[in-house]
Amino acid sequence: MDEYSRFVDWDKMDVSAQSQDTKELTCTDFHELKQLARQGYWAKNHCLRAKVYHKLISNIPCRTVTPDANVYRDIVVKIVGKRNSSSLPLPEFVDNSLIPTYCLNAEGVGAIRKIILCIANQFPDISFCPALPSVIALLLHYSKDEAECFEQVCRILACNDPSKRLIDQTFLAFESSCMTFGDLVNKYCQAAHKLMVAVSEDVLEVYSDWQRWLFGELPMAYIARVFDVFLVEGYKVLYRVALALLKFFHKVRAGQPMESDSIQQDIRAFVRDIAKSVSPERLLEKAFAIRLFSRKEIQLLQMANEKALQQKGITVKQKSLAPPKRQNVHLAVHAENFKSEIVSVKEMRDIWSWIPERFALCQPLLLFTTLEHGCSLSRFYSHSEGHEPTLLLIKTTAKEVCGAYLSSDWSERRRGGNKLSFFGTGECFVFRLQPEVERYEWVIIKHPELASTGAETENHTQPASSTLSSSSIPSDPSDRLSPFLAARHFNLPSKTASMFMAGSSECIIIGGGDGQALYLDADLNHGRTSHCNTFNNQPLCSESFQISILEAEKIRNSLHLKPDFTVNGNQAVCRPRELYPAAARLDRFHCT
Repeated sequence: MDEYSRFVDWDKMDVSAQSQDTKELTCTDFHELKQLARQGYWAKNHCLRAKVYHKLISNIPCRTVTPDANVYRDIVVKIVGKRNSSSLPLPEFVDNSLIPTYCLNAEGVGAIRKIILCIANQFPDISFCPALPSVIALLLHYSKDEAECFEQVCRILACNDPSKRLIDQTFLAFESSCMTFGDLVNKYCQAAHKLMVAVSEDVLEVYSDWQRWLFGELPMAYIARVFDVFLVEGYKVLYRVALALLKFFHKVRAGQPMESDSIQQDIRAFVRDIAKSVSPERLLEKAFAIRLFSRKEIQLLQMANEKALQQKGITVKQKSLAPPKRQNVHLAVHAENFKSEIVSVKEMRDIWSWIPERFALCQPLLLFTTLEHGCSLSRFYSHSEGHEPTLLLIKTTAKEVCGAYLSSDWSERRRGGNKLSFFGTGECFVFRLQPEVERYEWVIIKHPELASTGAETENHTQPASSTLSSSSIPSDPSDRLSPFLAARHFNLPSKTASMFMAGSSECIIIGGGDGQALYLDADLNHGRTSHCNTFNNQPLCSESFQISILEAEKIRNSLHLKPDFTVNGNQAVCRPRELYPAAARLDRFHCT
């Protein structure tokens, strides 16, 4: 045993996996450190892992005044006193959170609550931090005493590097991370996402569990390996591992009956018992095989989701015995308010399960239909402009149904003057519903190797041939909820990889490069479809078709708030008084 074993119950630890070889870590190069972390260089030596954690956490840039071990020694007696630690009430920001004990002895288990209370005393701005108990419990295994563990956790919480996100500390940050995870599942785990939509009453509630899988349900040997890499690479690692967990769950459980009446409970049980099917090494191998976009792109998506929540007044968790819920696809598209002559409510719900999660609290609203407004492209523009995102739905005379999700306002087509130019973002996609369901996303999503992203390309200028470098982002990005996957963030091989949408007085084009996913004429009577490079799609229907009906749907806000200002302590609170029926589950939220 070593000096970092004070809180460890070695009967619970897998001692056979521990090496007694004396190792040191001297490298400082980030890329080398990243590889060592992924390979588990310090995973099998308890003392070395403790020293590495101390070194990595000591290097986190923090606020000037960050509580240290001496602060803990000064305040713990005043805050805890002689009370039994097991009887200490937890602060609200970790209320109802799992408090894993992993391989801690009785002293270590008691220390968790004491450290949480001292952190609450020193960090009054923390309002929601469900991952905190797990992080404290984990670090206690590698700390000499409570004070050292307290200091290390404080440094993680006090990180002031805007590019280095570590632990969510507000309900807004947590909720937006859940939405971001849902977006990533939709893009990178489509088979699992389809299963979630099919069997869960509230698919978004399932995804809101993602941090609990990691910081609560994962066994000690697994979360420690994840934490090894997390301290080096940051928050993105958590998304990777959670996606890998969902992929393994789908692989192991696909085709089998549910073990409980809740997919949420089944996933939790699978993660708790993951050692039966997947090793820690295999889990990380799967996680890093997922070709996620750059940290910058994920930050943009997170910011967009935060902005969507703020605009809907969802920023603070209300006191409630029940966990927060967000609206699901079945509630978003409800029959009494839905109107379309092309798709059924069920088919629209299928489409709704594909759209970005920041719009999942919204409902479709018919903007334009050829049955009512006539077959005129100019009238289509006049009804569709000023709205984003929109859905384009087409039914052919052969009863085929296809369409497109379009991320940007059609008014942006004017930026090219009289010249037909492409605009939009990589969130656009095309699809067909009849005769079979198929969605085609931006080719870069499934093949990120076709483009360079991230900081290494931020200073690179876009090729002169790209028409999207100036037209894919509105002049005031702060008014936009869709900055994610803007083509200007990618070093694309050619402009054909980013021909999302274009329009003129003569036609509409969706997708381009060696063909067009959709081409519609000015009379909205005839169209063409073929493979295109932007979406790498198959023809969406008959290659030359006649339009029977064309509709445009906007995605409208389903939550209307009338402010009712009251006082909660020293805090003004705005509570929803009127809600659409579809947003009934949001009555647990209030905004400050």
